[in-house]
Amino acid sequence: MVTRSRYWRIGLCLLVVLVLGGIYAVARTGHAPAASARRVATGRATVSTAVRVCPAPGSPGPTAASVDLAAVPGSAKTGSAVIRALAPAGSSATGQVVSTVKRPGVLQVASVPVAPALTPAEQAGQPGSSTSIRTLPGQGGVQVSATGALAQGLQVEQTGPSGLVTAQCSAPGTSFWFVGPGQKSAGTIELYLTNTGSEPADAQVQAVTDESTGAPVLGNADNGITVPPDGMVVQSLGQLLQGSNIVALNVTTTVGQVVAAVRETQSPGSDGSWLPPVQAPSKHLTIPGVPSSGPAALYIAVPGTAAANVKLTAITEKGSYQPTGGTGIDLLGGSASIIPLPSLAGVAGAVSITSSAPVVAAMLVSGGPAGSPGVMAVSSGPVREQGVLAANPTGAAGLVLSAPGKAARVRITTATPTAAASGQTGQVVDISKRSSVIVSVGPPSGSSASQFTVVVTPLPGSGPVYGGGVITVGGTVQSILAVPSSPTWIPLPGVNESVEAILGG
Repeated sequence: MVTRSRYWRIGLCLLVVLVLGGIYAVARTGHAPAASARRVATGRATVSTAVRVCPAPGSPGPTAASVDLAAVPGSAKTGSAVIRALAPAGSSATGQVVSTVKRPGVLQVASVPVAPALTPAEQAGQPGSSTSIRTLPGQGGVQVSATGALAQGLQVEQTGPSGLVTAQCSAPGTSFWFVGPGQKSAGTIELYLTNTGSEPADAQVQAVTDESTGAPVLGNADNGITVPPDGMVVQSLGQLLQGSNIVALNVTTTVGQVVAAVRETQSPGSDGSWLPPVQAPSKHLTIPGVPSSGPAALYIAVPGTAAANVKLTAITEKGSYQPTGGTGIDLLGGSASIIPLPSLAGVAGAVSITSSAPVVAAMLVSGGPAGSPGVMAVSSGPVREQGVLAANPTGAAGLVLSAPGKAARVRITTATPTAAASGQTGQVVDISKRSSVIVSVGPPSGSSASQFTVVVTPLPGSGPVYGGGVITVGGTVQSILAVPSSPTWIPLPGVNESVEAILGG
């Protein structure tokens, strides 16, 4: 005999099924029933953990590096950042702790001992490697795992033996894009893949070059790269990209997440440079931090099949304009091109790109460490809440700030290993609409620190602001780092549907 209680349970189950079906229908159609829609106010979540990976610390020779870390927290008062060495062939256990830092708001530097040499078995390469493209375990690399106050406003960078920053350390993801010189001028192009997860990750690499118009290059050895847990692998892509003048690389995963990094050098024994990741393909891109030194060229690729019509806008100290050679640019789908922009020589600011089809892009300017084909300024987003550049050498660092739309206003503060950013008054910088400003930055007054951290905070009412940190030594640009958003909280989208709303509660 079926009891009344059982009937009630069956009815409730049917009601839940109907409610879930309604939500599923809304998700598919994008339209909510007018009578039952109820918007829950948008909220935000405090950042409590963060992970970054630096490929060079612990490696030997010209890629040797230290870890520079700064965190500018919001509400959190305590926390820590643990720096662990990666295992050459991966490991099911976490790597050896190199350093633990617990001081938020200041610049902290950690040296990393050189990792053990690869064994003969490891030097043989990963199964599936070819003679032209071998996948080897990485020697070196660290993972930074931060919590609490050290996760909020976090920025991690790697610095070379000279103390100059060589790259910003990235978070794990499922897709990375890089744009830069091809094999003809770079010579050696190395791809570093790191897996911070507990299970193996599966990655693949596609390339768009000026030699591959219409179809991306994909080598067999680059389809199904196994990246072991807590490990890093390295591929040399020179043979795959033979004869190219420009290359756009897309690293994706089908299983797990990785951190991808690319190093280019004209000779294996020289420093070379690390290509910063660029924004994903888009019809609207902004490249900030373009310095005023030397000739510039746009490196641009169209990953899809549709042709692209591209227009450029220079955002400079004197306002915005279309530079010579920056309009009427027609590019085929699946192509990559270099567009010289001699009219931008000696002009600092940003370049805005508008395209009829999604593109990826970066700007090449002269300079860079020994063996570099140049310095790349890459497309990036606006600074949200605050942006942090961890390691800036005193007397050699500057900022290029741009407001492509509305006027912007920011506060710039600095910190050192002994002085926190939160205790500094800083300077307020106004940026007129559709223009750029160049700002000299240095450590707090009276400090003798050789390095300092820069914090850029958009003020209330400010329009979108894009920034790039430019490091210049002896009149030569050594690196350009986009000012990244380094938030203490992340926004949560409003909820259009809930069981309560559908039931009329």
